[in-house]
Amino acid sequence: MDAVSVPDLLALCAFAFFAGALDAVVGGGGLIQLPALLIVLPAVPVVSLLGTNKLASVVGTASAAVTYARRVQVDRPQAVAMAAAAFVGSGLGALLATRADSEVLRPVVLVALLAVLAYTVRRPALGELEALRLTPRVQRAVAVLGGALIGLYDGFVGPGTGSFLVFLLVGGVGLSFLHASATAKVVNTCTNLAALLLFAAGGHVLWALGAAMAVSNLAGSQVGARLALARGSAWVRRVFVVVVSVLIARLAYDLVR
Repeated sequence: MDAVSVPDLLALCAFAFFAGALDAVVGGGGLIQLPALLIVLPAVPVVSLLGTNKLASVVGTASAAVTYARRVQVDRPQAVAMAAAAFVGSGLGALLATRADSEVLRPVVLVALLAVLAYTVRRPALGELEALRLTPRVQRAVAVLGGALIGLYDGFVGPGTGSFLVFLLVGGVGLSFLHASATAKVVNTCTNLAALLLFAAGGHVLWALGAAMAVSNLAGSQVGARLALARGSAWVRRVFVVVVSVLIARLAYDLVR
């Protein structure tokens, strides 16, 4: 299978499972899955690992989106409009990444994540209950514009996309963490798909390995989504704070290194 040994395959599938579970709750699966690919398969071109990562991720996020949709009432027209904008943004971001150095954005992303964490921690009740404070028209505009920008970021850089989507929907739109996670999965599926199509067009996907990891990621996403639905917004909020904190530590380490 793409010249991957059985022990390496099993390890990557295990990482894909945990990545899918985490990503289904608040995003952040890329913290687990992509580094695992880079460590286990150091001889494979990075661009091929990026494409393979997107193949596994898109299956998991799509599965989580379906699971959430069955239990959580999602504003479908808004979610579809936001997802379409994010799809276009992600494609442009991936194209930009082939021509520019994405490392220049890391300090900006680090500052943004620090602001997100500080805002969330200082407002203990944020996202535990629905608190829509915008008119439907403005709410749609914020979701679509934010989705396009985060999609651009996902295609260009990547880490923390799901968490940024959740925060936009909680802090900007006023959804609860649970509803925000449900909507974010729809949008994140489209950003992953856009990037996957671009990588696939260039022949940068290890299809057999990606398919195996996709099955594991899907299984993990089902566990994560069901846990989030059972535990509710307060629990999702706590996981969100932990994931954003880890993202900050990871980006700070990368910058120092």
